[in-house]
Amino acid sequence: MMSQEANDLITRTGRKDPCGKLMRMYWQPAALVDELEGSRPVRPVKLLGENLVLFRDEAGRYGLIDRHCAHRGADLAFGRLENGGLRCAFHGWLFDVSGQCLETPAEPRDSKLCQGIRQRAYPVVEKSGILWAYLGEGEPPAFPEIDCFVAPDSHTFAFKGHINCNWLQALEVGIDPAHASFLHRFFEDEDTSTAYGKQFRGASAGSDMPMTKILREYDNPIINVEHTEYGLRLIALRELDEERTHVRVTNQLFPHGFVIPMSQEMTITQWHVPIDDENCYWYAIFTSYTTPVDRKKMRDQRLELYELPDYKSRKNKSNDYGFDPHEQATATYTGMGNDINVHDQWAVESMGPIQDRTNEHLGQSDKAIVQYRRLLRQEIEKVGGGEKPMLFLDAAHARSIQGPATMDGIGPTQGWELYWMEVDVKRRRSAPWAAPVPREIAGKVPHLTAAE
Repeated sequence: MMSQEANDLITRTGRKDPCGKLMRMYWQPAALVDELEGSRPVRPVKLLGENLVLFRDEAGRYGLIDRHCAHRGADLAFGRLENGGLRCAFHGWLFDVSGQCLETPAEPRDSKLCQGIRQRAYPVVEKSGILWAYLGEGEPPAFPEIDCFVAPDSHTFAFKGHINCNWLQALEVGIDPAHASFLHRFFEDEDTSTAYGKQFRGASAGSDMPMTKILREYDNPIINVEHTEYGLRLIALRELDEERTHVRVTNQLFPHGFVIPMSQEMTITQWHVPIDDENCYWYAIFTSYTTPVDRKKMRDQRLELYELPDYKSRKNKSNDYGFDPHEQATATYTGMGNDINVHDQWAVESMGPIQDRTNEHLGQSDKAIVQYRRLLRQEIEKVGGGEKPMLFLDAAHARSIQGPATMDGIGPTQGWELYWMEVDVKRRRSAPWAAPVPREIAGKVPHLTAAE
């Protein structure tokens, strides 16, 4: 359990909140590139509690500025894209991507008023299908050279989904290895050959054993947590017998992301981005180490659940997440269908808009969550003291963070420590693009060559 003050410290992300100051030290996903397609690339965005409008001008430049016009506060999300910027529909004031007012047409012809008017504006860059914004002060950090940013566009796919709760409880479900054996339990296994694009539905690497069977029958994993340069590494071990152990390696990517294996050939890098203190979006980049991603199939699969334009789930509180008591008795642990995103959404939304951690009781299986909260408080204190937090990189150090390594496979009970590294390195060295081998494991498996 923790105090209410401590809970507020690690959950609230307003501009004046300590955690909000930390979050503003990093690039934040603001929208999918897909959201600005069409003849009018303008979209309202709420990010870290700030009401903004995102747009692309005629020259292809992106702008993210205050949503309410500096003149008299009208909504710029209804503005006109013209003459190199976004024009307010109320009096015609025109703003460029830097927030500078270019024209105040109702003013006298010789007026210099516009020269001194500027909307708050934030830099925006496009990367791996996502538009990223920097809401902090000073020079933005460099992006780490992690796989989803290094892979070619053909081998990545980006998507997002809305969750009606605080960002922290949404993140914490992703760094909880034990929950998958219960929340995502299926009583029967499917044909693993049809698992493309689906989490936990394929076979574990090095075997034909379905992940659903492993999670269902081995529900008491040994969990190891290691501190890394980028956050935390989580290793969950499920011993099948004296000779074989299932090994799953995932990562917490500071401050609010994680990297997990989706299948033998694909990983998911996912961020939980505060809209405000009671809502968040998950943004995910799926990265393939083999063939190009089938983007149409991946998108169509996800649009079965998520509705445009706001990427909200069709299964939600209003319809009890599709709960079916017969299904719960016969097919799935939750009775909420086969999409694990629904399971996760129910779990974290059912805690309330901001989880009351003054009443929780953590156990040994929650060790990753305990370690992450300590890390989060540590980095909040660093920013409060004027220091740069973890993973705030300059260009010279961007390459120092690579990977990170993930895997999901069945290896030897004695020797699993090297096995998972070998699997990850082999996959990287056989990829059709230059997937870097993380420095921290490259020296430990030198016998693997590119040909192997």
